[in-house]
Amino acid sequence: MVMWQKFFGDHLNSTNYDIAIIGGGPVGAALALALRGSRLKVCVLEARSANSTSSDARALALSYGSRLLLDRLGVWNALQGISPIRTIHISQKQSFGRAVLRANEMNVPELGYVLPYTALQDALTDALLDSDVASIYGASVTQLQNQADHTVIAYQQNGTEHSIHARLAVVADGGKLLAQQYPPEVHDYGQSALITHITCSAPQAAMAYERFTPQGPLALLPFQSGYELVWTAPHQAAQEMLAWDDAKFLRELQQHFGDRVGNFLTVGKRTSFTLGLKRAPNLTPMPHTVLLGNAAQTMHPVAGQGFNMGLRDAWELAQEILDATPEELGSEAMLAAYRSDRRTDREMGIRFTDSLVRLFSNDQPLVSAGRAAALTALDCLPFVKKFVAKRMMFGANG
Repeated sequence: MVMWQKFFGDHLNSTNYDIAIIGGGPVGAALALALRGSRLKVCVLEARSANSTSSDARALALSYGSRLLLDRLGVWNALQGISPIRTIHISQKQSFGRAVLRANEMNVPELGYVLPYTALQDALTDALLDSDVASIYGASVTQLQNQADHTVIAYQQNGTEHSIHARLAVVADGGKLLAQQYPPEVHDYGQSALITHITCSAPQAAMAYERFTPQGPLALLPFQSGYELVWTAPHQAAQEMLAWDDAKFLRELQQHFGDRVGNFLTVGKRTSFTLGLKRAPNLTPMPHTVLLGNAAQTMHPVAGQGFNMGLRDAWELAQEILDATPEELGSEAMLAAYRSDRRTDREMGIRFTDSLVRLFSNDQPLVSAGRAAALTALDCLPFVKKFVAKRMMFGANG
């Protein structure tokens, strides 16, 4: 502690917490809400200012399992702009074989949902502000330092240095804070995802499409008056697609996807981001510290598993925290139990998305024939279809 006092000088202000969550995005906020009303003293450190609103224009795909978790957190009914997914049509370009997953065959009302990212963030933030969890806005965390039975978290706020002590620090900031000290394992798929909103002449109600092509998967997710499009392509091709005028973009999309939803009519603003697999080798890289959500793993968007896994991370961590005594918080025994609980779901989820990308993003004839046969088998074998759908909705532990 003497070293910290020398470093921060007279600006040091310390407060003790049981749990400190670094990052107030959807995953961090979900963990905080799962801990509200407990015996624990919990805070969220968020770099955004208190009055700022998210400008993230993405649509977010939620599984039915995530809906159940958000309902337990008391925020599902507050969400606006939800578009249900009751059918998922899976196919590959220039080949036979397709599979269709239907909610009624899985005995669930929906397979998933699409909603604005901002709607989820706002609902979680509003619930957080109404809770007994302390929210510290404008807090840019700069360093974590472990002590014998807690972690010291240093942050800047309005140009002033502060610190807090926590029995357990949860890093849910996307992975920036500890990336240099504990580098994640990274695999570049050589692809970028182009995202935009499109309208068409014959939209199919509550139906999502996942179409595999040699250059990468293409997804249409029902959203508002049309579809949210996620179109993956090699980096250079994606940059060229961004530069196309609207008419050329719609023509190329029509040729690439076909006419299952009629003619494509309009396209909105286009953005892109690079795709890769990033995973932390250890969910608990140092004592009294846990990585959560994208700080733990970032996956390819195929099959929409990323955020849904992050939400399961948060829920499972909350259960471990609530089951622990105050003295056990952040202990190696507690952290080992959490790692064990998440191992199967995490590893299987990562392998599932990684395998889909590697197997379906090529045009080798023998592989293509095998994929077609696999899709046909998936569609014809109910027990296999239910197994895949269950994994997509609830993860490997569902």
